[in-house]
Amino acid sequence: MATFKGLPKDFFVFFTQLAKNNERPWFEANKQRYKEVVIAPLCDFMEAMAPKVAKISKHIVVDPRPNGGSMFRIYRDVRFGKDKSPYKTHAGVHFRHGLGKDAHVPGFYMHFAPDEVFFGCGVWMPEPAGLSKVRHAIADDPKAWKKVVEDKAFVKAFKALGGEALSRPPKGFDPEHPYIGDIKRKSFFAMHESSVESVQSAGLVDEVEATFRAGKPLMAYLCKALGAPF
Repeated sequence: MATFKGLPKDFFVFFTQLAKNNERPWFEANKQRYKEVVIAPLCDFMEAMAPKVAKISKHIVVDPRPNGGSMFRIYRDVRFGKDKSPYKTHAGVHFRHGLGKDAHVPGFYMHFAPDEVFFGCGVWMPEPAGLSKVRHAIADDPKAWKKVVEDKAFVKAFKALGGEALSRPPKGFDPEHPYIGDIKRKSFFAMHESSVESVQSAGLVDEVEATFRAGKPLMAYLCKALGAPF
């Protein structure tokens, strides 16, 4: 197994150039370069992370395959948006819960772009039944939720919870509930901001592992609310 030494400088140079040349001819001419400076280092990174994540939870899947694994495809879905640029200008990696097959299940996420690097955990836009379970868990036991969002390690790593929210409380929930702000959320995730400089060293593995450990209370809570093991 290769020893991960950090994401190479050319990793971010590639995405900077792609942003200026976001078209099929340029990408096809640089496809081998993409495999060498983006895919290969990310595969090494995922291999290095696999045993670390396994110690946090044996139910989170780290799949280092270059295709069909934990790495998101670079191709954008342009069917419904005005932006028809065919390629993403960042790399994304998602270590999902073993019971899920898409991005709408609890997991750990990493985002690497020339102007933005962050990683963390949670669940993004869960399906309605799952969203209702999380909301009711918070409403029914606010003390348990308080332990998550006020955990010292969690606050230090993430500052606060993120996620798009409704403008009004969902039907059936007390508008005066102490955590109505969180109950109104459509997603529940926490992200830690890093930097391009820090992820270009072998220390990236330790930084990500520490961040994931800080997010363990949130992941355990979400999995319990959704009836999934953690």
